[in-house]
Amino acid sequence: MSFTEKSIVCSDCGATFTFSAEEQEFFESKGYTNEPKRCPTCRQARKQERFGNSGGFGGGRRQMFPAVCAECGKETEVPFEPRGDKPVYCSDCYRKNRAQ
Repeated sequence: MSFTEKSIVCSDCGATFTFSAEEQEFFESKGYTNEPKRCPTCRQARKQERFGNSGGFGGGRRQMFPAVCAECGKETEVPFEPRGDKPVYCSDCYRKNRAQ
């Protein structure tokens, strides 16, 4: 199948951008069925908003929150904000409890 360039209006900023034949081939090779609705600038901004500067999952340092271990009382950091309704464990106590 041959592709031709398409002009698309960005759903975020309203700018018109080109969806090139090469990009269309790439989308098809990945199995994507929808055309992009954001221009490359808005796509990049959305990625940074969602994933931070890492550009994806696991690539950067995640936000950590201070906590006190419910078992040993040691101050620690966890990758979620403790709500207070469930116990929070340091990594050592978590591993110990998980093994049981």
